[in-house]
Amino acid sequence: MPWGKRTRVKKDIHWSEHVLDADHYGLEKVKERIVEYLAVLQRANKIKGPILCLVGPPGVGKTSLGRSIAKATGRNFIRFSLGGVRDEAEIRGHRRTYIGSMPGKIMQNLKKAGSANPLFLLDEIDKMGQDFRGDPASALLEVLDPEQNSHFNDHYLEVDYDLSDVMFVTTANTLDMPQPLLDRMEIIHLSGYTEDEKVEIAKRHLLKKQIKDHGLKSSEWSISDAALRDLIRYYTVNPGCVIWSG
Repeated sequence: MPWGKRTRVKKDIHWSEHVLDADHYGLEKVKERIVEYLAVLQRANKIKGPILCLVGPPGVGKTSLGRSIAKATGRNFIRFSLGGVRDEAEIRGHRRTYIGSMPGKIMQNLKKAGSANPLFLLDEIDKMGQDFRGDPASALLEVLDPEQNSHFNDHYLEVDYDLSDVMFVTTANTLDMPQPLLDRMEIIHLSGYTEDEKVEIAKRHLLKKQIKDHGLKSSEWSISDAALRDLIRYYTVNPGCVIWSG
């Protein structure tokens, strides 16, 4: 575990604005609220405010915004998808008396992050379920609550761990989640993109990524603006950019 290991947190609002603008086209209101949130955090030595929750349809940039916030603040980035999590032990860990027991995903991912103050993205928080093995949402409340997470106890490690320096950010497609979780979050809604915005996003980010991923050179292919617009108009029915990033 990264006991006492911390990255140096950047506290530069202008740098944060630059990173968000460079990585994401449009979303001006969303980026403005994120910058305001970061500005408030700079005033405090500990993260005591509500947890950011980015809500919107697939492909609108929720996960990539999390990465950009990590880059803007100088934190390591780690992502944990909560989709399909139904067992409380996924959060708190299994007790050592169980065969095949192991720490919970919170502690496992913190070890991967390599620092005690990463940005921890909890993806698809609205997709959590519950069954006879316990309620993971209740366990997650302890993780996200600044009054409790300074002494989070993983059942496998059997020792308290301080999560108060971790910056948690959550994402969701809808607000269909327990009210106690919602009460601890600052909701930021991301709407879908217009056709013009999709064209710009494709030009600035997604085409470059596809060229790199497929080992192509810029001189080996081309696409006209009209063809690009037709692809978007007739083959992308979702409000985000899922088809481009896959």
